[in-house]
Amino acid sequence: MTVESIEQDVRRLVAIEDIRQLKARYFRCVDFRLWDEFADLFTDDLIVDFAESTSSPRGKQEFLASVARHFETGYSVHHGHVPEIDILDETTATAIWPMYDRVESPAGSGYVSHEGWGHYTETYRRCDDGRWRICRSRLSRIERHELPKQETGVTS
Repeated sequence: MTVESIEQDVRRLVAIEDIRQLKARYFRCVDFRLWDEFADLFTDDLIVDFAESTSSPRGKQEFLASVARHFETGYSVHHGHVPEIDILDETTATAIWPMYDRVESPAGSGYVSHEGWGHYTETYRRCDDGRWRICRSRLSRIERHELPKQETGVTS
């Protein structure tokens, strides 16, 4: 082991932790509706593929508007677990995140309450400010179950 290889390992581990924190902020911002902070988690050329969701926006602005509209009312909880993160080079990384979500939408909102699980497959880019951001995100669901009305604690 050389000093150079140790420094390289440390840079890789720091990048992995930065990406873990990025995804943790993603989940927190959605659940707490922190839209300005949420918007800063993505590159301007973001490409999204959430085919199983209620809408499938492709670009950043369309995605941000869709998420804000969908989660404007009701409650949600999003979890990501045990990611497989690969640092490809100094500015590019990929990850697969097993996920679980539960979304409770109020009656009349036009959205269906559900719980589900699956995987996010993402690509990240380290930007000029040194921060990692999501530049591609695909959600592949394994299951998505509509929640019966009596199971959704949402009244407003």
